[in-house]
Amino acid sequence: MESVPMIEVRDLTKRYPGRTAVDGLTFSVAPGEIVGFLGPNGAGKSTTMRILASYLPATSGTARVAGFDVFHQTDEVRRRIGYMPEHNPLHLDMRVREYLKFRARLKGLGWRRSRERVDTVIEQCSLRDVERRIIGQLSKGYRQRVGLADALVHEPDLIILDEPTIGLDPHQIRAVRALIKSLAENHTVLLSTHILSEVEMVCTRVLILNQGRIIAADTAHNLERHLQLDGQVIAEIAAPANDLRETFRDLPEIERLDIEPIDGAFMRVALTPKNGHDLRPIVFEQVRTRGWTLRELTRDRHSLEDIFVHLTKGRKEDQ
Repeated sequence: MESVPMIEVRDLTKRYPGRTAVDGLTFSVAPGEIVGFLGPNGAGKSTTMRILASYLPATSGTARVAGFDVFHQTDEVRRRIGYMPEHNPLHLDMRVREYLKFRARLKGLGWRRSRERVDTVIEQCSLRDVERRIIGQLSKGYRQRVGLADALVHEPDLIILDEPTIGLDPHQIRAVRALIKSLAENHTVLLSTHILSEVEMVCTRVLILNQGRIIAADTAHNLERHLQLDGQVIAEIAAPANDLRETFRDLPEIERLDIEPIDGAFMRVALTPKNGHDLRPIVFEQVRTRGWTLRELTRDRHSLEDIFVHLTKGRKEDQ
């Protein structure tokens, strides 16, 4: 028997006067996935997250969390979701531990269980040093961690995080990143962030939105392969420039060839492939056959940022 998707969205639309924020969105997320939810500002990410968390009604379409309808079974959905919005609506006059216990009880945990869970999330989110302090007196970084602890306190099946590392220093970002990766053991995570390297490090899959529609859904590696981005190969070879040019310029797999001297007898050879072809085996074989010396052979790997820009460039951004 197939497991129920943790998130299942079909033809979801949200219209405001004069604009459409989400336009016929359809996607699903399996249990245990960490999915990066990406897009330019105004692409519809936060609107979709609010709809999934039952904070915002849709104009049309359906959305389910763990099999429950987000519009008609909101209590069941909210029990299964931990939602951390970009701007946390924290109670600034409460102390950290007091606030988390208050939130745990609001989310249905009993007195003993709420105490256990507050202890756990305080450790998970590195809040032990500030647990007795008033939230309004904390730095932005600590407030972010309080919001994350709030999202985790009732052990939800699905965790929705909207820009969870805003305001954190590099050490705190690493800690939160490690925490998010560890959550996949028992949770599903939907993560929206503008730090694309963060998505590459923690997410199993990415969904890229633009103008309220999904324009790509896959792993970063598969997107690179399917989009047939250049994947230029750089080789440092000790050989005459004319011989290198004659060897490589007419190969059918090569779109462009650039050669320049670097030091001694070595030349830097930059080869741009056709259709994203991996040229490294071809270069190695040509060098081996001719008895040249190969000092370096690397292939440029496109980052998620490159893929994101490639997919969204030239598209009108929502206002």
